[in-house]
Amino acid sequence: MARGVLFVHNNFPAQFRDLAAALVKRDIRCMAIGSENARGLEGVLSARYRLSRGTTKDILQIATRAEADLLRGRAAWRAAKAFQDKGMEPEVIIGHAGWGETSLLKDVFPNARQALFAEFFYHARGMDVGFDPEFSAAQDEEGTIRVKAKNAVMSLAYTDADAIVAPTEFQRSSLPPVFREKTRVIHEGIDVQTITPGAAAPFALDDGRVIQPGTPVITHINNKMEPLRGLHIFARALPRLLREIPNAQVIVIGQEGRSGYGGDAPGGKTWKEVCFEGVEFDPARVHFLGRVPHERMLAALRLSTAHVYYTYPFVLSWSLSEAMASGCYVIGSDTAPLRDAIEDGVNGRLLPFFDHDALASALIEACRNPEVSAPLRAAAREKAVELFDRDKGRAAWFQVLRDLGMKIPG
Repeated sequence: MARGVLFVHNNFPAQFRDLAAALVKRDIRCMAIGSENARGLEGVLSARYRLSRGTTKDILQIATRAEADLLRGRAAWRAAKAFQDKGMEPEVIIGHAGWGETSLLKDVFPNARQALFAEFFYHARGMDVGFDPEFSAAQDEEGTIRVKAKNAVMSLAYTDADAIVAPTEFQRSSLPPVFREKTRVIHEGIDVQTITPGAAAPFALDDGRVIQPGTPVITHINNKMEPLRGLHIFARALPRLLREIPNAQVIVIGQEGRSGYGGDAPGGKTWKEVCFEGVEFDPARVHFLGRVPHERMLAALRLSTAHVYYTYPFVLSWSLSEAMASGCYVIGSDTAPLRDAIEDGVNGRLLPFFDHDALASALIEACRNPEVSAPLRAAAREKAVELFDRDKGRAAWFQVLRDLGMKIPG
């Protein structure tokens, strides 16, 4: 039988892009199972599944997520059987456990070792749910149980894992102790050789105006434009900033919508509308760019006087690692995910999440005395190389595979 690695991810390649490409380059057979929307990767034999049905009407509400995950698990099981019927038997399965696809694969490939990616384990209080009293109304018992029940099939998958990999210490800490013991921290990494500090260039806006280097520029990247990433706190800090720094410009990157990682916006509004409700600001100085090409995002970061990154206790964004690698002066929220990367006053600032006036003060100081942040910028770059270097992440994943019995050349 043909051996190798089977990747399993709803949206393959996603976090496994670099690792899969590196294995292909080393002539290791790679297969992948993903949903019909997965893009695939050159050199990887892919099987895409399509669900033939949705969840059962009027099912017990707290069982909806478990049924959806098991439907995906069953579809992935069929895809795995198709690989098996073609004589393909992986040595190791590397998969994302969050959507259920890995939950039944032990019964198809009982001899394959499993290394599962742990992105986040849900909690009913104090993390993405129950952290922000403004947008996390007190839950009834049903709501609390529903959040906990989201972990059901993911927990089933972890029981089959020989190794678990979490990107950060905080994400590892979200797991129950029984799984935490076999979890290693390996960030998938960014290309720190390409994403580097550099001279700022004139930045053209969509309306034809150009922001020149030397202008005080505040950047904020918020993929879903939502409060989970602190958009409401950022919005409320802007009036004072713009009033006291009359030449400051603000660049906001992210796609406006009604839903996000933290759920749906109320009242049929977008989260941007909710977060900026009642906030008066000069629209000629606050530039909402939507989603932009990666190079344009990096150009904005190189122009940045200060970069704002706030988050509930949730998954750390790639944008933070890229901002640090770019040598940005990061002003972040004093929440657990940030403490893995930022030390206040050493390589950035950490401020109380809900204190928008403290954020305004820090932004004003950054604009008035930009030279003060120079050592913090340099330290942020050093920390990014230490924590987020893709080469280090790849080497650590190779060691996981070797520990599971695979021979990895190089």
